[in-house]
Amino acid sequence: MPHEAALYEKNEGNAVRCRLCAHRCLVQEGKRGVCGVRGNEGGKLYALSYGKIISSAIDPVEKKPLFHFLPGTRIYSIAGVGCNFRCKFCQNWEISQHLRLGGDITGEETTPEEVVEAAAQTQCKSIAFTYTEPTIFHEFNVDVMKLAKKRGLKTAYVSNGFITPEAVTELSGLLDAVNVDIKAFTNDFYVKICGATLEGVLEGCRQYRKNGVWLEITTLVIPGQNDDDAQLTGIARFIAEELGADVPWHVTAFHPDYQMKDVPATPVEALQKAYDIGKKAGLRYVYAGNIPHTEAENTLCPKCQTLLIERDYYAIKKNALKVGACPRCSTKIAGVWK
Repeated sequence: MPHEAALYEKNEGNAVRCRLCAHRCLVQEGKRGVCGVRGNEGGKLYALSYGKIISSAIDPVEKKPLFHFLPGTRIYSIAGVGCNFRCKFCQNWEISQHLRLGGDITGEETTPEEVVEAAAQTQCKSIAFTYTEPTIFHEFNVDVMKLAKKRGLKTAYVSNGFITPEAVTELSGLLDAVNVDIKAFTNDFYVKICGATLEGVLEGCRQYRKNGVWLEITTLVIPGQNDDDAQLTGIARFIAEELGADVPWHVTAFHPDYQMKDVPATPVEALQKAYDIGKKAGLRYVYAGNIPHTEAENTLCPKCQTLLIERDYYAIKKNALKVGACPRCSTKIAGVWK
C-alpha cells in the first residue's frame, strides 16, 4: 500500500509543498520532488520508497565516522535509493544517483520490525541510516526509531544536513546522533557541485544541535575545490562559534570518483593544514581520516592531553574512557559513551 508522507501541505490545484528537506519542493500532480522518492498522487504526497532497502551492512561505528558515540561498537547500517543532492564526487553514486541515471525505486521490501530485529540479533548497539541521504526516507526511519527505542538501541544519521527545522523537531527524542557533511563553505560550491545551498546545511546543523542530537561534522577535503584556508577556516569557526567547541570535526581525504575522477587525491599535508586550522579555531576534537596510521585519529583530553581513545582506522586499540571523563584530570569528554 502507498505510504502517505509526513510534513507536506496542499497548494493550489493538486500541487503539494514538501516540508521535509530544505529544497521545500512544490510538487505537481504526477511528479516527484528533487529526491525522486516523494511523489504527488492525486493531490497527496507519498513516500514512494518506504521500506525498500537497497543496502544493509554491519559497520564499526567509527566508519560513519562517529568517534564520540558508543566507540568500539557495531552499528547496523541501511539505505534506500535516491538523494536530494547530486554531488559530483559522490562515492556511493550507484545508489544515491540511481534515479537520476534512469533507474527507478528499487530495494528489498523490509518492515521496521525486521530492521530492528536484525540489528538486535547481530549484537549491534545502534542503527545507522546512511550511504544515501537519510532525510528523504523520514517516515520509515521514524518508524524504525520508535521500535529501536523499545529495544534499547540507539539511532544515527549520516547526512548532508539539508533538512528543515520541522523535520528535525519530529526526530527530537528519537534520533540520537548525526554526522553532517559540511562539504565546503561557499554557496557557489554547493550550487554547482551539489545542487543545493550552503545555508540550508548550516541551518540543519544548528537545528540538530538545538534539539539535543549528538552532532559530529565531516569535511571531505577536495584539492582545488574546498581546501583553501578561507573555506577551512570558515567551517572551523562556524563549528566553534555556532555549534560549540565540543562538536568533533572530521577532515577526511578525497579519492577520485564519479564525475570528479580528474581531481587528484588529497595529500596528507592538506589534511594536516585543516587539522591545524580546526585546532587554532578552538575546536577541542579534530580528526584526520582516510589516511593510514595517523595519531590524528586519536581522542585526547583537551585539558591535559592524556590519550583517551587510540584508533587505527576503524579499530579501537585503547579506550580509557570508562565514564565519559578523563581518568587523569576528570575533565568531562563530550559524547555518548554508554
